[in-house]
Amino acid sequence: MIDEDVRVVEEPFVPPEFVVPLALVTERFRLEPLGPQHNDSDYEAWSSSVEHIHRTPGWETSSWPDDRSKSDNLRDLQRHADDFENRAGFTYTVLDPATGDVIGCVYIYPEQSGQHDASVRSWVRASRAELDVELWRSVTAWLADEWPFERVAYAERSGSS
Repeated sequence: MIDEDVRVVEEPFVPPEFVVPLALVTERFRLEPLGPQHNDSDYEAWSSSVEHIHRTPGWETSSWPDDRSKSDNLRDLQRHADDFENRAGFTYTVLDPATGDVIGCVYIYPEQSGQHDASVRSWVRASRAELDVELWRSVTAWLADEWPFERVAYAERSGSS
């Protein structure tokens, strides 16, 4: 039995004083917080790349992407936006800087086992597969330079050495 005076205090995912980055910009892509405004382009990006995403490191055993509808996707994007607002997890859309089209996503969430400070996964659409290693490298450096994590679980990419 737990004494009622004992409370389990859950640590925040990021410290309250941490200013969450709102962008990562490179010559080949731009990251910004994912939200409902990205639904059409996001849906097209992942639904045209299901097999490719399942072959991407970190996604091999995931149940997503699946056969959800565009309206179900919209609810998922709103959930990610709510997580961002509540500092419970941070999902970024990866945009083509020239067209603004969604070319992928990056997810930064608490890691459940406690062995890492964060679990990070990313994907790019099949038609932009050449950007996967570059995105992994850029996000890995960004996490090391600008985020408060010491131990990050983020599946390494082949050809990333």
